[in-house]
Amino acid sequence: MRHIKGGETMGAKGKRIVTKTILYIVLAIVALITIYPVVYAVFGSLKTNMEMLSGGSLLPKAPQFKNFAEVWEKANFASYTFNSIFICFFSTIGAVILSALTAYCLERREFPGKKLIYSLYMATMFIALGSVTLRPLYLLAVKCHIHNTLWPIILIGIGAQGTNIFLITRFIAGLPKELDEAAMLDGCGPFRTFSLVLLPLLKPILAVVALFQFRHSWNDYITSSVFTMTMPELRPLTVGVVQLKYGASAAAEWHLMMAGAAISILPMLIVYLFCNKYFMNGVTDGAVKG
Repeated sequence: MRHIKGGETMGAKGKRIVTKTILYIVLAIVALITIYPVVYAVFGSLKTNMEMLSGGSLLPKAPQFKNFAEVWEKANFASYTFNSIFICFFSTIGAVILSALTAYCLERREFPGKKLIYSLYMATMFIALGSVTLRPLYLLAVKCHIHNTLWPIILIGIGAQGTNIFLITRFIAGLPKELDEAAMLDGCGPFRTFSLVLLPLLKPILAVVALFQFRHSWNDYITSSVFTMTMPELRPLTVGVVQLKYGASAAAEWHLMMAGAAISILPMLIVYLFCNKYFMNGVTDGAVKG
């Protein structure tokens, strides 16, 4: 009996090893597929245009670092970078504040229509609203006389709250309601209860929301391209990179596009490297509390 049980144990252990090996192989393949476009853009940014068009080796024959200088100086990338940073900063700050306040009201406060409002917010997670709402939002910006500024892009980014509110409400739901009750007994109103008691506990999930919002604002193309059609100097990096496709010669300058793409990727990599710890802590804490 011991031999049989031992054989079964060894068999189960062998199956687990095989399963983990297959899982790691699949994950490695997915990682390579995900990373390859980034590697291709970085190496492509160091090639000449002829070398890009001819294909061949992934590695450049002679690195052309001048591509970055040409893009930065001649393609107005300094202005594009400032515009992207401006949009991301205010969009992220605004989205975190508004999402946290909205999630607190939806999770902890009682008011008429609460379930309907929450359901509408959640519905935006499954509907691509961009193509539907872009025209009315543009017309609204024209009526408010802000269409020739970056503020419509920022306000639209702040208003896209479905996923952010879902994450924060699930996190708040895992916090004991006794905290609110104790604060109320000490004379705190709803706002002081939120700001003094709950807000410090929300730091992990707010870090996750901030990273998501920053990524969304930095990578947004459709909204930015529509609102900067008549104002080229307001273009962010995502739109500016596409404008590099055709240069003065009306020929596709792929090497400059790759250099521009590499420049636009760099800030996201820096943010991820420095904030990855906060992101993972927020995700794991949210999973436990939710």
